[in-house]
Amino acid sequence: MTRIERFLRRREDGAWLAAFRVLFGLALAVSMQRFLAHGWVDTLLVRPRFRFHYFGFAWAEPLSRPAMHGLFVALGVLALAVAAGFAFRATSALFALGLTYVQLLDVSTYLNHYYLAALLAWLLAASPAHRVASVDRWIAMRRGRPVDDGVPVAWHVVFRLQVGVVYFFAALAKAQPDWLLHAQPLRIWLGASTDLPVLGPLFTVPVVPLLMSWAGFLFDLTIVGWLSWRRTRLPAYGVVLLFHAFTRALFDIGMFPVIMSIAALVFFSPSWPRVLLRRSPRAVTTPGGDVGGGLAARGALVVGLLWCLVQVAAPLRTHLYGGDVLWHEHGMRFSWRVMVRAKGGATTFLVRNKRTGFVEHVSPRAYLTAFQENEMASQPDLILQLAHHIGREYGPDVEVRADTRVSLNGRRGAPLVDPEVDLTAIEDGVRLATWVLPAPAEPPPHTRPVL
Repeated sequence: MTRIERFLRRREDGAWLAAFRVLFGLALAVSMQRFLAHGWVDTLLVRPRFRFHYFGFAWAEPLSRPAMHGLFVALGVLALAVAAGFAFRATSALFALGLTYVQLLDVSTYLNHYYLAALLAWLLAASPAHRVASVDRWIAMRRGRPVDDGVPVAWHVVFRLQVGVVYFFAALAKAQPDWLLHAQPLRIWLGASTDLPVLGPLFTVPVVPLLMSWAGFLFDLTIVGWLSWRRTRLPAYGVVLLFHAFTRALFDIGMFPVIMSIAALVFFSPSWPRVLLRRSPRAVTTPGGDVGGGLAARGALVVGLLWCLVQVAAPLRTHLYGGDVLWHEHGMRFSWRVMVRAKGGATTFLVRNKRTGFVEHVSPRAYLTAFQENEMASQPDLILQLAHHIGREYGPDVEVRADTRVSLNGRRGAPLVDPEVDLTAIEDGVRLATWVLPAPAEPPPHTRPVL
């Protein structure tokens, strides 16, 4: 344990962390601009009248429309300040806080790359990423203060683990029959891309989706190993760039390929930016030696260890429930199950007056935007939240049931929620929801879903 502690405290060149800071900050600045340019601030955050909340965060509500637009402008400016390393401690913390707040506004907007961006933003805010190639460093040097280029090895370990768990659990999620035996949902998605030049006709060949499914599984399973080995690191990174460029061309997955391509650079040696810019006159020698001990240093190591344990444990929690997580959704979020399901359906709510017995059919469109309705229809906890809202609106003398029909990875549509259960009597929690019906037993066909 002493040797491990000394290794984690040992200092290495902070150039890798500075390069990550610059690239990540620039990428997130572009992402904030995309939200404004595409009108997503309005359609996803401002316009909805009802919002799905994360457990314990019902207080998270959007600002006014001008304020929300101003927030995204501010987040873009903060991201640029992070990239420049300007007032880094303040700007990085404010950016991470703002990014987290935006994600807490509505569960229906959850995406894996938003979650990853928030995690990396918090890690970056806690790190000494401003020690190299930053405005803060330049100001300190102008004032005659000594600047240390070194950072503890522990930061490299934490960043590598954070990126590594994404790939590992993405591979683990693909180790199931739908992906490896039936090439679903990739077969469905590729079937919608047959009009692409050159590649389109290949997607009509039955074996191609299966080969691509296996290629994606093997990539996620092994790429961390190839990136960690010095001899294969450079060609492996070339494969990373090709893989993410290919997925970005085929699928509308936003900034995820860019963020993962940047994140993969943490597996390179600490001084790789200096090697790349070897003619730069600002290159400095790598500091050596060990970091001193002390209660603060040990406390930081403990916090880092807890962070790593949470990142490993959170994706594993879904295995405690059993069944098909792609169907019942328990533990689906925050588990890095990237692109392993094509799930859609339709939900109608039945409101029954307990005194008169009168039943009214209520469409979710009375409460939700089209985007929210599409997300809600196949996620039981969101169905439950809306049922509770409808029940409160109609008063205490009603029961609210859900008539659902959902297709998973091309299967024929099947009921997701028990239609005989009064959802207003159900409280959401960490227990397995017995009101969610079992997943269909039949394998997915080689066709589009039938509702």
